[in-house]
Amino acid sequence: MTNEKAMNILLTSVGRRSYLVHYFKEELKGRGRVFVSNSSELSPAFRVADGHTVSPLIYDEKYIPFLLEYCKKNHINAIISLFDIDLPILAKNKQRFKENNIEVIVSDSQVIDICNDKWKTYLFLKENGFCTPETFLDIDVALKEIEAHRLKFPLFVKPRWGMGSISVFKANNQEELVVFYHKIRSEVHQSYLKYESAIDKEHCVLIQQMLTGQEYGIDVINDFNGFYQNTIVKRKIAMRAGETDCAQTVYNEAISKLGESISKKLQHIGNLDVDVFLVGNKPYVLEINARFGGGYPFSHMAGVNLPKAMIQWLENKPTDKSLFHYQENKTFQKDIQIVEL
Repeated sequence: MTNEKAMNILLTSVGRRSYLVHYFKEELKGRGRVFVSNSSELSPAFRVADGHTVSPLIYDEKYIPFLLEYCKKNHINAIISLFDIDLPILAKNKQRFKENNIEVIVSDSQVIDICNDKWKTYLFLKENGFCTPETFLDIDVALKEIEAHRLKFPLFVKPRWGMGSISVFKANNQEELVVFYHKIRSEVHQSYLKYESAIDKEHCVLIQQMLTGQEYGIDVINDFNGFYQNTIVKRKIAMRAGETDCAQTVYNEAISKLGESISKKLQHIGNLDVDVFLVGNKPYVLEINARFGGGYPFSHMAGVNLPKAMIQWLENKPTDKSLFHYQENKTFQKDIQIVEL
């Protein structure tokens, strides 16, 4: 890690996450700058950053050379991505940036693969004894389970590599299941999800058991060596386009222990955004994302300060555990503001 006094950070695929730009700027306190990049200039976060650039598309062969050159030109010390599709590309090129004294704050490729590929997520959770909804990669297998009355409707049908609520449908019967399955396959191959889905075009759709219970979002924080720091638990109150819109911070021992167990098995770095359903008193894991999630602002508003911890880790400074403590029973909702681009 760098010991330089100046600390410049680049947030890639920044989109509308202006709040993260503010969080990092507040902690740098003028002794460093926050830069952002996105493949589209229609990014509100460009307005609040110290510097911004429109990058090539993530899967463009020019993407990594472009970022590397931009970092050199602007003396950037660390890169943090905010988008799932970005993570595997950056993970594969960590060493290339490190050779130029630029830290890419992303988990190893194996960890990113487990998180981005929801079939591998399911296998990881099952192999490590975590509760998770039954999931099927083959529609014929799912239909046989339905016929044998071991699997019941409604069922969720969604992309194997996906995010948010993109192309996610609830099937209430067999006819809908078959239609949605083929619809998603078609949509995936016509969207940006086609790149990761190209790994296995014939098995790019999942069929998943629907759970009934209270949904939670958790932030599982590890340091840059993969050591566990804390789990922040939030009860989801409202969702919008697959992202948490309103939530309340709470303490739940079972979910907190779940977060710690996942941390020690996965050994990710930084934040892990996890979706959990509490069915009775048993927590079930739906998805895991190895990045700042849309629910992180609720943790931050309740007292957590991961951006400050990240800056201290980059500077090899000791980090106070209080940065990962949060106040319980705090309710927050995202607001809508209109900005001129």
